Amino acid sequence: MPIVEIASLVKRFGATTVLDGVDLDVAEGEVVAIIGRSGSGKSTLLRCINGLETIDGGQVTAAGVTVQPSRLREVRRFVGMIFQGFNLFPHLTALENVALPQIVINRVPKDEAHAKAARLLERVQLSARAQAYPSNLSGGQQQRVAIARALALEPRVLLCDEITSALDPEMVGEVLDVVAELAKGGMTMMLVTHEMGFARQAADRVVFMHEGRIAEQGTPAELLDRPRTAPLQQFVQSIRHKG
Repeated sequence: MPIVEIASLVKRFGATTVLDGVDLDVAEGEVVAIIGRSGSGKSTLLRCINGLETIDGGQVTAAGVTVQPSRLREVRRFVGMIFQGFNLFPHLTALENVALPQIVINRVPKDEAHAKAARLLERVQLSARAQAYPSNLSGGQQQRVAIARALALEPRVLLCDEITSALDPEMVGEVLDVVAELAKGGMTMMLVTHEMGFARQAADRVVFMHEGRIAEQGTPAELLDRPRTAPLQQFVQSIRHKG
């Protein structure tokens, strides 16, 4: 049984239909990269899975929980999300930022939460920066703290929304390395990304969105090397020209 099930999903903003009947299942342990032009509905799709956006039609189920307003606390116990803006609390240290969700959401005792936060910072290679405040961390380091914070709640699914787009080019690699390690470890992930090299390397499946629908999906080689539809052919060509 899929860990994420999306059926006939519709999302509108006013008169604009942003998601137009999306169907997508994600298996446990699968890494799915979602690509497409700006405005194709990629980020909105992730936000609907985590309940950050209400849906106007269809159904989303994540980790066996139907995503609806009355069950958002339950959904977010199982579905973590990392954003392009790091969303760290500026007045808390890296360690405190990772500990806080455990204390507030899972009611873990402070000492236990801090111990777990220290282990997670070690996992993302930031032990030496545990007492640093966000303003004293590079963008790549802040994003790694955000990843550790998401992992602190032991999610079954991790949603990553353009998590490298706010970073300087030299910092992208350090964040993608951490995500690649999570993928190898069996974490179920859905990644909205413009890093085609990373999608090719880390993803089991690539989903191409166009005008609010899934236009194509398949293995990275199938989609990126042998695109079938004109929109994907044009998208892949534009990416190559940028490179």
